[in-house]
Amino acid sequence: MKGRAGDRTSSGRTSGGRGRERLKAARLSPRDVAHVGSSGLRSRPMRVVLSALGIAIGIATMISVVGISASSQAQLLRELDKLGTNLLVASPGESMFAGEEVKLPEESVGMVGRIKGVQDVGATADLNATVRRTEKVDEDDTGGIAVKATTADLLRVLRGEVGSGGWLNGATGRYPSVVLGHVAAERLGITEPGRQVWLGERYFTVVGILDPLPLAPEIERSALVGWEGAKRLLAFDGHPTSVYERSADAAVEDVRKVMAATVDPRNPQNVKVTDPSSALRAKAATEGAFSSLLLGLGGIALLVGGVGVANTMIISVLERRYEIGLRRSLGATRGQIRIQFVTESLMLSGLGGLAGVALGAAATGVYAHSGGLPWVVPLWAVAGGFGATLVIGTVAGLYPAVRASRLSPTLALHAA
Repeated sequence: MKGRAGDRTSSGRTSGGRGRERLKAARLSPRDVAHVGSSGLRSRPMRVVLSALGIAIGIATMISVVGISASSQAQLLRELDKLGTNLLVASPGESMFAGEEVKLPEESVGMVGRIKGVQDVGATADLNATVRRTEKVDEDDTGGIAVKATTADLLRVLRGEVGSGGWLNGATGRYPSVVLGHVAAERLGITEPGRQVWLGERYFTVVGILDPLPLAPEIERSALVGWEGAKRLLAFDGHPTSVYERSADAAVEDVRKVMAATVDPRNPQNVKVTDPSSALRAKAATEGAFSSLLLGLGGIALLVGGVGVANTMIISVLERRYEIGLRRSLGATRGQIRIQFVTESLMLSGLGGLAGVALGAAATGVYAHSGGLPWVVPLWAVAGGFGATLVIGTVAGLYPAVRASRLSPTLALHAA
């Protein structure tokens, strides 16, 4: 028995008052942390909604800006996939001699068709004529519509489609028939084939109206007449203005290198070779050029929302001093008080972030649906936006949490 007593004495639990057992603070489980952290939100739902609204507006702005930009880029890339990037156009360049007019040789189309790798060739030529709804319209009122002669293969080379009516063929291409680009048709007020327009010095029958041609906007604003018909009826001299060729993807660069010399072997320096798809590629690459400004505005809204969260948390600390003092007097540590208020701030910001992501995705969906675009919301934007709300929630909740943990239990209960 003495040995046991000695053991107890040596353990410091009974002897000499030297071994008082130190109390250990209770540990909060994740469930307890979530419970105490959400208690303040549950008791003040209207304040929670108003505080989270600032965060939601900032995140919604950022998500919608990125989503709309990504949707537009996806549409452009889809058009590129459909139209291809293997189209080249040869046109007259600038002559070395000032004032000298450059013309492509009449045999240019046939020569380009003999280049290895070329699959289809078509051409247009600018005509010295105007097109109007009737002869009573002032001849200077052209509406910006050009008149062009075209080969029968042009539509296939451009991968275009006729919206209504038909394309020029061997028969209609020899007679006063015309196909209108969709912009030209709108400016002339022509909605269906079968109507007549005053072209040159006579009426031509509209046999077709084209769908939009993103790779050839100049065709969209033109009235197209058959190659042979232009020679017979409009004094066309047979020199093309633009030669379009479609080649195999692997042969594009090789064709580009020899195209100018093939079109005009005597003066290749007078021939300009361009790639129409490069404009679409550049547009896709710069689609988000103005997004940075709008993202900055969204970031400002997000910071304002963070200030609102911080303000809400500070007011919450002042209003809940009695609760804080009571918890401290019952054994809650300063660290547990800090965890409670940081968790509450995170929950408040997280709710705003989730609402903002949903609103931004919905706004992108509405925009995409109204414009016929694919609905694209990048995952990195969603993850980054929500992560930003958590960071802001943590920062906004730190000062109120530290302030709450430093409240004296006695003073807090007395003030209450």
